[in-house]
Order: sequence, then structure tokens, then C-alpha cells
Amino acid sequence: MLSILYPISFSISLFGLILWFYNEENPLHRRNMSTIFLGGFVAYAFSLAFADGELAFKMWILFRDLMVLGTVSTLFSFFRNSKFFFFGMFVLLIATFPFTFLKKMNNTFPQKSVTNVNKTIQSPQRALVEDNSNFVVNNLDQEGELLVDLGEKKTMRDLERIVSKYKLTFKKAFAPDDDLITDLDDYMIVNIPFNYEKDIDEIEKELLASGSVDYLEQNEIVQLTPIETIRPSKRKRAFGINDPGVQELWGFDKLRMDDLYKLLKSRKVKPQRKANIFILDTGVDSDHEDLKSNYQSYKKEYDSDRQGHGTHCAGIAAAVTNNKLGVASYAPNNDFVKVTSIKVLTDYGGGTQKSVISGMLEAADNGADVISMSLGALSNKNRKRAYARAVDYCNRKGAIVIAAAGNNNMDAAKYSPANAPGIIAVSAIDTNLQRAHFSNYVQNVPFGIAAPGVNIYSTFPKNQYKTFNGTSMACPYVAGLVGLMKSINPEIITKEVFEILEKTGKETKSTSQTGKLIQPASAIAELLK
Repeated sequence: MLSILYPISFSISLFGLILWFYNEENPLHRRNMSTIFLGGFVAYAFSLAFADGELAFKMWILFRDLMVLGTVSTLFSFFRNSKFFFFGMFVLLIATFPFTFLKKMNNTFPQKSVTNVNKTIQSPQRALVEDNSNFVVNNLDQEGELLVDLGEKKTMRDLERIVSKYKLTFKKAFAPDDDLITDLDDYMIVNIPFNYEKDIDEIEKELLASGSVDYLEQNEIVQLTPIETIRPSKRKRAFGINDPGVQELWGFDKLRMDDLYKLLKSRKVKPQRKANIFILDTGVDSDHEDLKSNYQSYKKEYDSDRQGHGTHCAGIAAAVTNNKLGVASYAPNNDFVKVTSIKVLTDYGGGTQKSVISGMLEAADNGADVISMSLGALSNKNRKRAYARAVDYCNRKGAIVIAAAGNNNMDAAKYSPANAPGIIAVSAIDTNLQRAHFSNYVQNVPFGIAAPGVNIYSTFPKNQYKTFNGTSMACPYVAGLVGLMKSINPEIITKEVFEILEKTGKETKSTSQTGKLIQPASAIAELLK
């Protein structure tokens, strides 16, 4: 019932709003049209709120629908004084709407499931689609639903029959600088027209059976899910530094940060070079008072953050310490790390697997030592090959990749990119060293570790500071520590980093699910041996 109410109520809202604008000078008709619009929009909001789908998916649909509503109504408002153009466009809209956007809306809910994807067998010659677990995935990118890995010396011309049959369009997905160490340059992003989206399972089967495709996977949408919270009670310890915001950082107690600062000072630890921590997120406010001394601009368009998530993560990983402002991080001065941004998510917190992987390659090609990704989505396969190859590429270029375990209270092995081989996946613990109620558990991923992720106070755009929950916040806690380790020993690799973190980590009250809680002082002491 709700799936029917959703497109009908939106249509009523749209046409009511258009006629409301047209009758602006007629009080009676204007009142009637405004009533129709408001009634339709209330019904639309109700149908969207209670439809079958994840919150992140619904937020994306809401954004899409409001953009359509705003764009169309603004266009009609502009021509309302010309009856000829107005009613000409109105008739055209009525004629085309049922076959365009309304048809797309009719297939929006319930949200797509992957439970009907056929199980296939892997062979040594060709890596086929793996069996899928029974759970719902986030919506696919409507501009490119599939990532297709072409076989050696194959092109999309070899798939001409399938391309023509389903009216597929395509373009190169990734452009790594060093294409000799990866086959990601063979990947194509394939767009399926709306009329054929229902045939995606058949399209996948035909592509894999063509002999020209080594592997394919769905290009899923990823979304942020931070939760703003009330600030925790202030700590009485100053940790030997002068940043006033450390009073808000309960995590500094659990991580024994004062021991780290004492160790670095007493051992006169010097960095071999500055480690570069890349934050792949919504951008970073490069002018923030507590970040700019540690921030290195890579591209101007990445140096702003309307959403705030990326700036919050950057402060956790690399806020300037001992500057009498805001919060602090691991390095007691500006000699050890710098933080850089790559914007892989929109201002609304959405992105795709393709945008994230492209950001990973971009970071690796531009000198990343650590890549921090506080993002992800449920995966339609237990393993994501494109992510795995991207991580391998980053590792070969000298970068260690850290990702949030996810906020779904489930197995992180079903969450990408945290489930990709070679990634250090970070779960969140609360003030009592329990796994945060929302945090995914990491016992089934190769490199699972824990960090504070509840009531985390950090930087926010325009010199603000806010408190959030999430494995998004736990991830940069680990990234910042790994950045410090890489500055001291630039040659250290992921496996060695994880072994140190696990060996020196502290037991939580649910270690089997969270992994051990990082202990920075102990980790650096072990590194210095």
C-alpha cells in the first residue's frame, strides 16, 4: 500500500505546487491548490517514512525527490506569466511524467534485495560472482550500477551484443598512475537504463558468460551515519598539554595519552619524516583554527566541508596539539603528521563504491602514508574484489588503509570496505569499554581493532566543535596513531602495524567482538624496540 501511495502522493504534490504558482493572483484557486499540495506532501512524507528501506536509502530518495520538486516548480514559476509556454510545458509534463520519473518512483520501494542472485561456481580461469548472504543492501548508483573487470586484451566492443540488447552505456572506472601493479585500469563503470534495471541479474549472468569479463560487482551507494550526542562530563586531567578541549575527551583517559606524551619526550623521539594522513570523506575545513597548522592542501575543492563529518574525523586524527585551542591528537607538535583531504562523498554524506575507490587510488598516487575512511555500506558479497585490489594498490604505494567497521550492530564481514582484505577495520567502544551498541563486530575480519567511538568531541567547520557517536569517530583514532607510527618508521607495513596494536592493546569487556583497544604509548614503545 505504501509503495503505491508514495508515487501518487508525490505526483499530487508536484502538480499542486505548479498550479499554486500559476494561481498566485487568484486567492480562491491559490488556497485550493496550496491545500492540495500540502495534503499530497504530508501523504508523501508519511509514505516515505514508513516505506520498506534503510534510513540512508530513504534520505537519498528524499534528496532526489526534493530536487525534482524544486527544479520543476521553479521552471514553471518562471513561465507562469506566459500562458502559451506554461500550458505547453504542463501538457508535455503530463504526457511524459508517467513514463519517466513516475515509472522510476513506482520501482523505488521496497528497496532492492540481493537474495535472488544466482549462486555460481568459481573456476581457475575466471573469477565469478560469489554466493550472497541473505540481507538487504544499499541502493545502487543510478548512474552506473555495475563495476565490470574486463579480461586481458578485451574491450567493451567484445560485449557489443549485450550492450546493444540492454542499451548499456559505459566508461572507464579508474585511472591509477601505476597501472602495471594493478588491473583496476581494466574496470568499466556500466550504466543500465531504467527500463532494464529489473533485468540486472540476467545482465550480470550474460556478462559473466560472455568470455570477455573476468569479474563484476554492483556499484553500491555508501552513506554516513554519525549521531550527534550530548557532551560527556569533563575530565579533570590535562594530560600535560594546554588544549582546553581535552577536558571533554574521555578517550584520552582510556588511551593513556599522557603516557604517550611522556614517552615521546623522555625518549626524545624524532620523526624520520612527516606522515601524510589522507581523510577520504566529505572534505575538510582547511581553515579551522585547530587544523590549519597540520593541514596540507592537495586540491582546493577538497578544502571545504559543508557536511562536517570529514572535519570532525580530521580533528580526531590530527588536531594541532599544545596550541591552547580546541582539542588535541597524538603528535605533541607539528613535526610528526600532516592531514590531507580527498572528497569522495557529497555535501549530503552520500557516495558510491566507485567514488571511494577512485579516492583511494588518488590518495595513494599522491603520497598517502595512511588512508582513513569513516564510511561504508552493507555489501552484497562477502568479499569485494575491487576494494581488495584498491587496498593492495595502496599498500604497494606505501599506504596503510583504515576503515570504520560500520554502525549496523552486525558482522563487519558483511560491510564494505571494512571487509576488504588488507584493511584495518575499527570497532567502537564506549566509556565502560563495552562494544558500543551500534558498532559492528570485527572478529571475522583479518585485522580488527577497537577505539573510542561514543561521545567523541572534535573539530567542526567554522571553528566549531561538536560531539558525535560512531565507528566513524573510532576509525581516525586508529589512523592518527598509525600516522604517528609511520612518521617514526616509514617502512612499516599493515601486518606489522596490526601485530603491534594487537600485542600492546588492552582487553575490552567484549574483546572477542571488538578486538583490543589501542594503547598508543605501549604501541610506540614496542615500535621503538
